[in-house]
Amino acid sequence: MLVFAASDKGGAGRSVTSANLAYQRALAGDHVAYVDFDFGSPTAAVLFDVPGSMRGTEEQGLHSYLEGAVAEPAKIDVWRQPRHPWLRDVPGRAGRLVMFPGDTGGGEFATGGETLERCVDLLLRLNGEFDLIVVDLRAGRSYALDLALAATAHSRMRHVPFRWLVFHRWTRQHVIAAAGLVHRSHGIIEGGVELGHDVEVLQGALRFVRTAVPAPASPLWSQGTEAQASWMWSCDEALRRLAAEHGIGDDVVLGVVPLEPVLQWREQLITEEDVLATQVANKETWEALEEIARRLTDDSYWGRR
Repeated sequence: MLVFAASDKGGAGRSVTSANLAYQRALAGDHVAYVDFDFGSPTAAVLFDVPGSMRGTEEQGLHSYLEGAVAEPAKIDVWRQPRHPWLRDVPGRAGRLVMFPGDTGGGEFATGGETLERCVDLLLRLNGEFDLIVVDLRAGRSYALDLALAATAHSRMRHVPFRWLVFHRWTRQHVIAAAGLVHRSHGIIEGGVELGHDVEVLQGALRFVRTAVPAPASPLWSQGTEAQASWMWSCDEALRRLAAEHGIGDDVVLGVVPLEPVLQWREQLITEEDVLATQVANKETWEALEEIARRLTDDSYWGRR
């Protein structure tokens, strides 16, 4: 299955969340590919602590492949190449975890017919080799997003299942931006239909992901004043109304990840070492990510409304 991670704005937690979900699925035994389609800033290797590729690869990256300069894109075995010792000491039940980086210094580029065919070729090969393919897209309405929509509408991709996760923070600006990316003119739905997608299928394959939601009932805010607490409850209620009005309500919930201090300070994978050895991350965060990763491709959860 293909899972596309999108957001209208940067800093919405798109990459760090999707990388953690990919990591959890690989730990559970699935073979997982993480594809860095953030062409303007290919920094997914930072999340997997891969040395030498923090700003993309110097040769045979996804830019080079899609533009026809190389026959095969570079790939990185995350278990074997990161600096982090915990990622090299994986359990025997773990599946493969492979990252496909972009090119260093790469940027957005027009996606014509030959580029689309190469993209379809790549996604079909990955779908045959891996159980889950996570495609991290550039923020906003980008060439990468257009390419993903066109590829999944292609006749050769007709039988490949896909899903979309659209990330946004819990603010008025992010709610409105995320809704526009999906529902407004030239958004994912309209753009996808123009390319040949069935509107109901595309809508059914899409979910919104709220990040950095400061739940008013959280103990984190227990030291606040009564006026502050009242203000937060009021803002939260106003945001829920705004989200519902813009078609990004919370009628389907795969799970909830508690506020995690580690992810506030560093974009990284939450490993067992962080939870058990150094104890810098919360066990509840690990368990929540593990559960959401499992439910991501489970129709009994995904289809609930």
